[in-house]
Amino acid sequence: MTHNKEPERASTVVEPEFTSIEICAGAGGQAIGLHQAGFGHLALVELDEHAVSTLKLNIEEHELWAWERQYCDLLPPTDVKEFEPHRDLSKGAQILKQRGLDLLAGGVPCPPFSHAGKQLGKDDERDLFPRMLELVKTLNPRAVMIENVRGIMDPKFSDYRDWIKASLQGGSYRGDDGQLAYEKGLGYTVCQWGVLEASDFGVPQLRPRAILVAFREDVIKDLKYEWPTATHEEPVSVLEGLGPSMQERFERYFEGIHAERAREALDRWRRKARDRDNELKGKGGGIAPTLVGGSKKHGGADLGPSRAKAAWKQLGISGMGVANDIDTCAKKQTEDRDLFGSDGPMLTVRQAAIIQGFPSEWDFSGGKTAQYRQVGNAFPPPVARAVGKSIADVLKAAQERDERKA
Repeated sequence: MTHNKEPERASTVVEPEFTSIEICAGAGGQAIGLHQAGFGHLALVELDEHAVSTLKLNIEEHELWAWERQYCDLLPPTDVKEFEPHRDLSKGAQILKQRGLDLLAGGVPCPPFSHAGKQLGKDDERDLFPRMLELVKTLNPRAVMIENVRGIMDPKFSDYRDWIKASLQGGSYRGDDGQLAYEKGLGYTVCQWGVLEASDFGVPQLRPRAILVAFREDVIKDLKYEWPTATHEEPVSVLEGLGPSMQERFERYFEGIHAERAREALDRWRRKARDRDNELKGKGGGIAPTLVGGSKKHGGADLGPSRAKAAWKQLGISGMGVANDIDTCAKKQTEDRDLFGSDGPMLTVRQAAIIQGFPSEWDFSGGKTAQYRQVGNAFPPPVARAVGKSIADVLKAAQERDERKA
């Protein structure tokens, strides 16, 4: 009997409906959502070594990712400016050649447009929109999805947005000199460039993201693209999202010397989170402020600027750092810092991942700070899934239309 198991497992590799290549893949937030929406990844491109290890760890471990184990080129840490798909793909090269690419996706770096930074836009060396457009030209995908912070939608970047749209679909834009210029375009239609709020999709966090969706003209020609609509009328609160994991963390101390204060601390957190939830009913509920991953330039991990820390405090959580996981906390005896601080418990990396909408089985690689940064910089998987499904709907309709004509 046991001899049959391996071939049986191999035969469960499910062919995805569509293919994608993702740049700036990070810890996999967008990759997870697109995977759930029916996309099989031919390549995941990421510069951060810890994030690359995270992607490798999960793709090798999870049965759901069996197709990617076979066909996805998970590149070593790679600067996307150095990424040449036709040179760098080996596992997925044949599929790319035969089927072409359905989706090119990427959460290009946020700092050039973030309200937390200097908003240098295209003058910021980290701006990767031009590279994304070069890859569109190289790969000629049926669809394009680009994710960024809400700041890119600010009026100050309107000329830059016009240039990006013109680069994709043709048209005029105002250049640096204030004069009108023209791009002939790459043969795409930008169907939507708008903001989606993560809390509308069951993510217990205030996290608006700007998403651009474009389709090749021969794909979209007589079809209509539908922007994702909210999956949740009421947001999932921090109380609801973190309740089970907080119970698990404090329960560890319900017996022994910390018993009384563990029970009291858990009750206190629940009360604060519930009060905040009730206070904000109908105004967004007791959801978390935007998680911030920070950068390597800054010190250890915490939950963001002082305004964010104040918002966490109102939810009964200390934003002054990131807690050790349950076992490390017990082993290193960091309960006073991690669980019993005056502002409430600190979040563990796993709890931060819940706040971002990661599935519980997704693991992170690297030390605590490296893990937290990956989580804090991620694109929430439920939002990526919603956008992915909206793109897949058009690709399916286009396939059916073309089959009827064939």
